[in-house]
Amino acid sequence: MSQTRDFNAELADTSDHKYAYDFDFDVMHGFMLKSFEPFFVSGSLLELGSHKGEFTKRIVDRFDDITCVEAANEALEIARSSLPMHLKFVHSTFEEAELPKRYDNILLTHVLEHLDDPVGVLKRINSEWLSERGRLFLVCPNANAPSRQIAVKMGLITHNAAVTQAEANHGHRCTYSLDTLERDARAAGLRVVERSGIFFKALANFQWDQAIGAKIVSKEYLEGCFEIGKIYPDLCASIFLLCEAGSHPSLS
Repeated sequence: MSQTRDFNAELADTSDHKYAYDFDFDVMHGFMLKSFEPFFVSGSLLELGSHKGEFTKRIVDRFDDITCVEAANEALEIARSSLPMHLKFVHSTFEEAELPKRYDNILLTHVLEHLDDPVGVLKRINSEWLSERGRLFLVCPNANAPSRQIAVKMGLITHNAAVTQAEANHGHRCTYSLDTLERDARAAGLRVVERSGIFFKALANFQWDQAIGAKIVSKEYLEGCFEIGKIYPDLCASIFLLCEAGSHPSLS
């Protein structure tokens, strides 16, 4: 697989910034799944950007046919060693991946912001990989999360959609808000059928880890943040679009 980026390095922690926090795995992954479950359809599932398989473990009992695509070979090998043998693993970038069929559920969670050509990849999903009845679960970190807006007021970042140096080191190319995420989905010809936010977020991830570890916040409080996020999607940690296949721009 040819590549000009070091995907393994992008997943590694740096001296000033962790790649992922316990909040991501223990809290956000659970609420992502809770947001997805009402919309899953029976059949196959394709996870684009499976990382080390943390989220995959949450869905492995829900689907018999799961394919995981990951560009970082070190992460892929960790996932392969910790997940059931019947899962299929593909080591490739999305731009170069050759997949044998179309899929009924496609997950792209906290990945699109890493891509050099996000619309191009979304076009591949729409025209090549999404089945006629399939659904794309598209989730990105939210530029307008209160934690980011507070960081702007503190002078830590220049504007809501800024890409910090630490984020750039981890491969981020942009920071989406609901309007720009939907813009790119529609540019790829996808049909957006649901839009929402996941988890009202006033603290940075490291602060959530500290608050949860110190038992300052309870499970009930976290559930409350998830529920109120449904009312204020633009103030959530993540933004979520549910998409179905639509016309491909090059064919219309």
